[in-house]
Amino acid sequence: MSIDPSSIPNFGGQDPEPTGPAGSVVIPDQELVKQLLEQMELKYLVDDEGDLAAPWEEFRTYFMFRGEGEQAVFAVRTFYDHEYSVDEKPQLHEVIDDWNRRTLWPKVYTHTHDDGSVRLIGEAQLLIGLGVGLEHFVSSTVSWVRASIEFDKWVGETLGLEKDVEGGEDGGAESTDES
Repeated sequence: MSIDPSSIPNFGGQDPEPTGPAGSVVIPDQELVKQLLEQMELKYLVDDEGDLAAPWEEFRTYFMFRGEGEQAVFAVRTFYDHEYSVDEKPQLHEVIDDWNRRTLWPKVYTHTHDDGSVRLIGEAQLLIGLGVGLEHFVSSTVSWVRASIEFDKWVGETLGLEKDVEGGEDGGAESTDES
């Protein structure tokens, strides 16, 4: 199972080499996602729980597989680092409700930690248990990554958060550990 590079948007790197037939139906796995991230020239790591993560300066995007058989799901979940107070939660709900109404993904929600801090999480999911078209999987995953980046920019602009913008659109995912 390999990725058709013509279905991957160019993020400024070299064009990947052609590797497989278009129209293939696959059951995606972590190795396929690693290959896709490498072709997108995104650095990644494998966390202690075995999930792939691509770290940016202001957030981390995880690529997770959950469930088995027909119920297997692929999820792309982004954890945004900016902390908010519980008092800011009503304003956050208004802002993310606006995002969720106007966009397909990622769907964003709040998470309140035990210490009272509030963070935003974005998520998109795809049922993969019966297989999925390879081109659909690739284009969906790439779109979800780009939308996660766009949400980070959008919420910062919408809430008036100052950012030190260096490193371009991909945020320069910082470390790799491909073990």
